[in-house]
Amino acid sequence: MTTVKTLPARADAPKAQTWDIEALYATPGEWDAEADRLPAAIDALGAHAGHLGDSPAALLGYLTQADEVQLRVQRLLSYASMSASVDGRDAVAAARRDRATGLSARLGSAVAFAQPELLALPDTTLDTWLARPDFAAQRVRLERVRRNRPHVRSAEVEALLGAVQAPFASERGIHPALANMDLRFGSAGGEEITQGNVDRLTSAGNRDVRREAWEHYADAHLAVKHAQAAMYATNVRQSAFLAQARQYPDAITASLAPDAIPVGVVTTLLDTYRANTPTWHRYWRVRREWLNLPELREYDVKAALVPTRAVSYEQAVEWIAQGMAPLGEAYVQDMRQGLTTERWVDYVENAGKRQGAYSNGGGRVKPFIFMTWNGTMNSYSTLAHEIGHSMHSLLSTRAHPYSVPRYTLFHAEVASNFNQAMVRQHLLAQARAARDTEFEVQIIEEALSNFHRYFFIMPTLAAFELECYRRIEAGGTLSAPDLTQLTADLLAQGYGDGVTMDRDRSGIMWAQFSTHLYANFYAYQYATGISAAHQLLEQFASDPETARTTYLRFLESGGSADPIDALREAGVDMLSPEPVQATFRTLAGYVDRLEELLTQRRG
Repeated sequence: MTTVKTLPARADAPKAQTWDIEALYATPGEWDAEADRLPAAIDALGAHAGHLGDSPAALLGYLTQADEVQLRVQRLLSYASMSASVDGRDAVAAARRDRATGLSARLGSAVAFAQPELLALPDTTLDTWLARPDFAAQRVRLERVRRNRPHVRSAEVEALLGAVQAPFASERGIHPALANMDLRFGSAGGEEITQGNVDRLTSAGNRDVRREAWEHYADAHLAVKHAQAAMYATNVRQSAFLAQARQYPDAITASLAPDAIPVGVVTTLLDTYRANTPTWHRYWRVRREWLNLPELREYDVKAALVPTRAVSYEQAVEWIAQGMAPLGEAYVQDMRQGLTTERWVDYVENAGKRQGAYSNGGGRVKPFIFMTWNGTMNSYSTLAHEIGHSMHSLLSTRAHPYSVPRYTLFHAEVASNFNQAMVRQHLLAQARAARDTEFEVQIIEEALSNFHRYFFIMPTLAAFELECYRRIEAGGTLSAPDLTQLTADLLAQGYGDGVTMDRDRSGIMWAQFSTHLYANFYAYQYATGISAAHQLLEQFASDPETARTTYLRFLESGGSADPIDALREAGVDMLSPEPVQATFRTLAGYVDRLEELLTQRRG
């Protein structure tokens, strides 16, 4: 009888492998006390209603007080969401997350009067106030409020729209609760399949193990596909309603407009991606030949091409520190301390830990990273990605007060992918200098795994999402069979004749993503991010000092500039197809090198 490996409880996790959540609140009791205090602070903001136009001092007083309360709510949310992430079976943590979400919605309702009042001010008055030195830290966000004028409704309607945020967010909580707490995925290779280890098992050297893991994971989602379709359709309808309520032509415009991102950025990305899918088709064929398989199945796309080397967390930290050296000693020192002594990272594997990885700004206390360390090149890659986010948070927080808007996801995915690309470049140079072709293949595999997620899966999800919204906005429906067929069709475009598909199991991929699809028009930004990152890295080849200064300036700018403008200032034009085409050229270069090494291997 096979013994199934079980994971340790969260309470038994080694402290050194967990994040320093106590930096936010020393004890859960302190969190509870703050949650008890916040309702009064939130409600007190209502006293400013009707008085924002009384004087510049009145407006500045409100903004200062609102910032303080918003930051307190942000920290409360960070602690609650982080606690729930590390143990999805912890009912107390789930209750804290729900309570924090409710307080965030209460804050949104309490301050709903502000935008209508601000927009009622004559432009001449607001221009005069914004010219005052004491408004310097407020200018960016107030200008963006003014830019949003056509889509801000009356105070009464704004209050209602603020109040519906919590109930409208319900399905976003249902999906992770289902996926992380209720679904059971069986076992593969004698090990229980969890959200934390499914990526490792689907990358296993034993083909039967990865097939079992991939099939069982898909089958668990297929078993609840109708409920999942109902949840996702509800999310799409809610977003479409909110776009209509704010008088946008459609949901994608409503999602992109606040950050001044033209819809053409998304359509150009998807058009350029589709035009270049033959590069992916070629890679699948090369991968099949490397693995010596009669056909490549979807559970083979992550299988190692050469024997896997174990990578310790400590080794990964060294690689990342060495690779990021071109950004300067100060950057590397801050990063190294965060990864080690300051305990930014929660990387232990424990029962109930949710799938995936993310960086949390930590309410300006310190950035935090959530991930599960599997001792593989993929783990190192994830760490390099997430520390890019965390350093972006650290540098932009130092450079600006809280009143300056935080950077957007569009900004963020540039920083994370840049870190991966720069460290990868360093490791490839090392491997080639040592003529270690096995390690070189492993690094290329890490690159292609990253490209697979951000430059294959994410554009596919973005195309899926855009089509779903178009169907709903045209009065159509979204059933589970519809969603599964759409996903399978889109994947088939990227697989070409290189991968033999299991359409039902492939097509259920849409149900396996919480954050990426329930935060509308989120996924495409991973593909634009990896594209901009590779263009930025090219600048280091010709003028490293200028490139370093330019890139650090981009990180420090945070959200003080719209993402398209910030990247243009850094030398990248996201309105053109060139960044995406350039990244496909990088991808093609990796495939070329794999073909060369395959020829050498056969010789």
